[in-house]
Amino acid sequence: MLTVATLLAALLTPGRAHAAEPHIGIQVRDGRLVEANGSDLVLRGVNHDFMWYPDHNSSFAAIKAAGANAVRVTLGIGHQFRRAPAREVATVVELCQRNRLICIFDAHDTAGFGQDKKAAPMSEAVQFWLSLRDTLAGHEDNVLVNIADEPFANGTTWPWVQQTSDAIRRLRAAGFKHTLLVDGPGWGQDESFIMRDNAERVLAADPTGNTAFDIHMYGMFDTAPKVSGYLTSFTERHLPILIGEFSSQHQWGKPDEDAIMATAQAQHLGYLGWSWSGNDKQFSYLDLVNNFDRNSRTAWGRRFINGPNGLDSDTREATVFRNTVAAAGVDPKSRAPRGLTVTDVTPTSVRLTWQRRPDRIGGTTYLVVAVNGAAETRVVTTNRAEVTLKGLKGSTEYTYAVYARSLLGKRSPRSAMVAAVTPPAR
Repeated sequence: MLTVATLLAALLTPGRAHAAEPHIGIQVRDGRLVEANGSDLVLRGVNHDFMWYPDHNSSFAAIKAAGANAVRVTLGIGHQFRRAPAREVATVVELCQRNRLICIFDAHDTAGFGQDKKAAPMSEAVQFWLSLRDTLAGHEDNVLVNIADEPFANGTTWPWVQQTSDAIRRLRAAGFKHTLLVDGPGWGQDESFIMRDNAERVLAADPTGNTAFDIHMYGMFDTAPKVSGYLTSFTERHLPILIGEFSSQHQWGKPDEDAIMATAQAQHLGYLGWSWSGNDKQFSYLDLVNNFDRNSRTAWGRRFINGPNGLDSDTREATVFRNTVAAAGVDPKSRAPRGLTVTDVTPTSVRLTWQRRPDRIGGTTYLVVAVNGAAETRVVTTNRAEVTLKGLKGSTEYTYAVYARSLLGKRSPRSAMVAAVTPPAR
């Protein structure tokens, strides 16, 4: 017979109270991000400077077309930068859903607190999120909340552990069920290893256990051993981590972007490059595309998107956006076609090529689709790894993707998308 004391003990035992209520969206399981259905979620994408460019909403489709499955969106909270109103945040959520992107919202005013006199304390970021509780509720399967961007400057005495833990508790007490991301101090690079050495304490502050860690890799991470050593310190302890920002150049030193991407690939970790476009002129080397033009990639953009371990190499769309095609016979265990490329663009035609999937019995065919937001239109089926699409209109943008289909009719997940803009007809 259970006594009152026994019941209370069961309810208050760590791990039991939240275990009885299954998480309804993205969650942390055994040190990794997974979706509600248990599918592994490796977030690969870019940062978008929405805070400065709230009208560049075509960037979401362009980011998806580059191969991303996620976008980290900077938001101002009204302390240092323009406050993002709830209606604007709701619009971004809808844009992410329409373009099949996991959305990571980041409160940006906190960067470098303690050194930058304009920076906001983490407590103000929490108040900002509390004001958006109703806007974000119900989007736990496609939105993550990055509590505070780079919340402290360099140094060893910042109260990062206490304030981060308090922030997590306040958001959970207010009813937030989203997976939370927390940045390291030291301008996000954790130069004194405060986050690394105290990660378990912060994770323990979350009664749901659904908090992940976000490291920014710039000049401090200039060699492969530094990159691997830091990330491995988390993965060996089964602590969830992703690389929320990095670049190939930086004013604080030259990051080893090859090591960052290779290590992330080897350890199946997420990464998000900084940033899509719009950096100040002196920092234009951080832009992935010139002037928000998806067809004008910078050197950094070409490296990040198309290079070894790049965005278009092995990024998988979240299954929450594939539910509509699952019933049509999608085999989530198969690989999407890779290397989709558009060439030979004329006013009325484009040529698509991709890597042929190994097939011992010769039964693989490929389905080419035109993509418009979340909608797809079947274009053609072929048994070759190339096709020329004709009958197009001049001065028009087209977006395409490819599925592989087995002899039994099972589809692979969708490939990364490619975009083509036809020139004007003569």
